[in-house]
Amino acid sequence: MASPRLGEPGTRYALNTPALILDLDALERNVARMAEAMRQAGRGLRPHAKSHKSVRIARAQIEAGAVGICCATLDEAEIMASAAIPGILVTSPIATAPKIARLVELARQAPDTMIVVDDPRTVEALSAAARRGGVTLRLLVDIELGFGRTGVVSAEAAEHLARAIHADPFLQFCGLQAYGGHLQHAADHEERVALCRRAHAFISAIVRHLGALGLPPAMVTGGGTGSHAIDAAEGPFTEIQAGSYVFMDAEYRAVSYAKDTAWPFENALFVQTAVISAHGAGTVTTDAGTKSFALNGPKPPIATPRFAGAAYDYAGDEHGRVRAGPGGALPGLGELIECVVPHCDPTVVLYDHFCCVRQDRLVDIWPVDARGRR
Repeated sequence: MASPRLGEPGTRYALNTPALILDLDALERNVARMAEAMRQAGRGLRPHAKSHKSVRIARAQIEAGAVGICCATLDEAEIMASAAIPGILVTSPIATAPKIARLVELARQAPDTMIVVDDPRTVEALSAAARRGGVTLRLLVDIELGFGRTGVVSAEAAEHLARAIHADPFLQFCGLQAYGGHLQHAADHEERVALCRRAHAFISAIVRHLGALGLPPAMVTGGGTGSHAIDAAEGPFTEIQAGSYVFMDAEYRAVSYAKDTAWPFENALFVQTAVISAHGAGTVTTDAGTKSFALNGPKPPIATPRFAGAAYDYAGDEHGRVRAGPGGALPGLGELIECVVPHCDPTVVLYDHFCCVRQDRLVDIWPVDARGRR
């Protein structure tokens, strides 16, 4: 992608649309605020790279004090390892022979890499692969908190896996992962606190159970952007896995941070789109449709102040529709507007690049490094 006059005034508005806009000033403040919050709470921070898939952002998080980086996939982990990002944790179990072989090579390249497990058959397969490859694999037992996705559901099941890992000379028991995706978006703060406390009690019971057996988990990792403050203040976690805070999408804006308290993080990620037709009554058509936004979140709020009262909707794969609010203005033909991304993670993967801006200036273009499959 060509760089249109980087650093010159107005270049934020000289892009091919739709474009993924990253406000670097807001991003940097978000990274610093989360890092400081975890320092104040005495917790580690291992932010989730699935939100940004960016080596540059991961490096900024490490430089701000993060203990490592979480990755949802081996693809992400391999990209981060190739850039010498330390402390990689793959947060989803793997079960197929090709991926297990890739994990062994990843562990050879980056020996501090960790991965979660929730099934004794996976432990056996990883042990055999580690033995053949002459590496040690570092494993965490994955705990299920009611989301119904991955993880064991009892202290006894966690014990069975921890014992098997601890007894194996090619495996290392590193601790527990306990992530509840359903906890992150409980909109009411008091409800979210209650749900988190229930999860904390379950995790703590497993920690005590393993400790009594001589298998105390050195690491308990989990939490996310929606629960980070609750988990850091009173949970059993040694570290927090928040990820979306770097961008703050519309989905999280719909969640109450705390009673009478605003979110400490700013919207930093936007989709810029242009009006391509203005013949409708009270509406105009843009060039950003369902191929430009993640669809598993709310409709994109318009961030451009002059049109903040208008509503954005989808009008097809390549088209969007802006409807004027009561007495509000509409953008004209060829005019640009920017929308807060609905859900940051799956929006990022729709683009090859971040267009990095400071105020009205395009200052850099960063690749979405871990986009796609290898």
